[in-house]
Amino acid sequence: MNPFLDIALRSAAVYVFMLVAIRLTGKKELSQLNTTDVVLILLISNAVQNAMVGPNTSLLGGITAAAILFVLNYILKKWIFKSKKFRDLINDKPEILIHNGKMDFTMLSKLGITDEELHESLREHGIDHFKEVKLAMLEVDGNISIISNDEHLKHIQYKHKRKHKTLGDLN
Repeated sequence: MNPFLDIALRSAAVYVFMLVAIRLTGKKELSQLNTTDVVLILLISNAVQNAMVGPNTSLLGGITAAAILFVLNYILKKWIFKSKKFRDLINDKPEILIHNGKMDFTMLSKLGITDEELHESLREHGIDHFKEVKLAMLEVDGNISIISNDEHLKHIQYKHKRKHKTLGDLN
């Protein structure tokens, strides 16, 4: 077999494995990297390198593996954009954590979100207590979005989130 075709097939297999593994571990892990997560990512990248390039440790072999990963990622993004069924398969759905001041303990437990993590998100949004929350959701990217019952706080949060100036702001 052509050594570069071998690298391409190995790289594709590792890419698919990593997508499935990340999908199965949960979306919460994507946005909340801690020290053990960073170590895991570094070790996984080292562990799968040989699986992708095999005995070919040349510069061209490494570039081939990287190119295949970029191409696969580009194709995957296009496919996710064009196909709702595929998007639903790859991406998780947002989950409600708090609704009208009531925590969904079943969902928090299912998602593995601790009280400390939820309270940290509340504080980041300027909220002292979960009863002040109209809606809190774990988004598909792993972030927790929070909508407050307090109209003044909503205005402050909106201004805080809006970081980039638009062309209309420049006039």
